[in-house]
Amino acid sequence: MLKKLIAIVTTSFMLVAMPSLAVENNEEKIKASLAKLGLQVESVAPSKMENLYEAFTNQGMFYTSADGKFLIQGKVYEISADGISSLTEESLAKVRIDGMEKFEGSMIVFPAKNEKYQMTVFTDLTCGYCRKLHNQMGSYNDLGITVRYLAFPRGGIQSQSYTDIRSVWCSDDQQTAMTNAKGGAQVAQKVCALPVAEQYDFGRKIGVSGTPAIMLDDGMMLPGYKTPEQMQQIFQSYSVKKAG
Repeated sequence: MLKKLIAIVTTSFMLVAMPSLAVENNEEKIKASLAKLGLQVESVAPSKMENLYEAFTNQGMFYTSADGKFLIQGKVYEISADGISSLTEESLAKVRIDGMEKFEGSMIVFPAKNEKYQMTVFTDLTCGYCRKLHNQMGSYNDLGITVRYLAFPRGGIQSQSYTDIRSVWCSDDQQTAMTNAKGGAQVAQKVCALPVAEQYDFGRKIGVSGTPAIMLDDGMMLPGYKTPEQMQQIFQSYSVKKAG
């Protein structure tokens, strides 16, 4: 009887351990395969779709076969009785939340006095709609919306737009520097240790391709400019969904 019990326990342990080992082996294969393309894999996880893996890299999200021999770039959707949902956005939302926590201490923040909501915005100094959004900062704040900025110089980290936005982040008075720069004033050049380049890289990884790009606390990303009133409506609809 004891031998049978030991055999059952041993078999059960092997059944639990084998999938875990398989995932680890597949992860190594995927990392090695994608490295040949110059992609640095930061994490690998099985997708909800059978035999498909999510690979989060320094160039964003990709999908691969278990052996890493097939690569897909794009979005994966799940069709259910409730409708259609993006599995890609669900996975990226988790990464975005982690990133917002990581960079929380290095954002430039324009707080609302009576804060009800907050939005995190990837911004550039020369983008027309970024300037429009910033010019309405008082209206966002009056509606209880705190605006938190992350840097996304559209020209990349070798551009003048990066040098200028880094200087804003390195200013003693970041808020005034941001307002002046978006008003067209020349930016006094400064260098510091704040993770401006890292913010830009984070944006590229999570699907930011233009500015402004707005992230909500749940990791959902809204591309493009939204008026203060539109953002208030979005937040209010979220509150209704949560209450329901």
